[in-house]
Amino acid sequence: MMVKIIWISLVLLAIWFITMLARDYIKHKHNLEKVSWLKTALIGFVVNFFDVLGIGAFAPQTALLKFTKQTEDRIIPGTLNVANTVPVLLQAIIFITIVEVEPLTLILMLLSAAAGAILGADIVSKMSEKKIRLTMGLALAVTAMFMLAGKFEWIPGGGDAIGLTGGKLVFAVAINFILGALMTAGIGLYAPCMALIFALGMSPKVAFPIMMGSCAFLMPPASAKFIKRGAYNRKAAIGMAIPGAIAVLIAAFIVKSLPMDALRWVVIVVVLYTSFVMLRAGLGSPKAAE
Repeated sequence: MMVKIIWISLVLLAIWFITMLARDYIKHKHNLEKVSWLKTALIGFVVNFFDVLGIGAFAPQTALLKFTKQTEDRIIPGTLNVANTVPVLLQAIIFITIVEVEPLTLILMLLSAAAGAILGADIVSKMSEKKIRLTMGLALAVTAMFMLAGKFEWIPGGGDAIGLTGGKLVFAVAINFILGALMTAGIGLYAPCMALIFALGMSPKVAFPIMMGSCAFLMPPASAKFIKRGAYNRKAAIGMAIPGAIAVLIAAFIVKSLPMDALRWVVIVVVLYTSFVMLRAGLGSPKAAE
């Protein structure tokens, strides 16, 4: 029953968000940014395809947007959140249905992430370009470190639990609140959330519905704030969202798994390089960002 309620809530969130995004797009359709539909479509498809398989979307998506010069740095956080909301809602609907998680653990972690995002989006949408560059440079570096930690198994833990109780549950909820807030600044939630779940002795499989569900509940209200403030690239977001949703369905139901080791190394290197470029731009002259 609880899973069904969450599933229905996600569907309603998807309808509400798509309606809001469509209205904003129609309102500004004659004043869209100079962005390539083809490039953004390819970026959206690729990052969301591998997102379902565990790579994560925000870090490689930031790198690709940066390299292809599809949006200005200041509005990258808003663009990432808006573009990935529908694909992530689809992921959550799929994985919450097929992977068992103790209901109280799932609900509290989802709500805490959403609460953190509402707070974070309000702050990030008002930040200057320099602060955005510095924040995203650090965010990418942190993401790369979590990816390396997972790769080399530096984080001890892991088990077969499907839920948490007592102090562990309180700790997990508190950390997920922080991760929800940080996600609006461009720090992907997947890698640190997976590390948190593993460190607390939960089953690795449980990470998927928790991290996808957390993002699915936090991203619509956070993205709504970016939309309201116009702090995102409309054309790029739409260009990535639709192919991204298609990619999620293909990855979840058709491909399911791929040999990912080599790709993870490529992503780590690209993310670290992009982090360096962002930090150099934030600390130095505007030309460093070009």
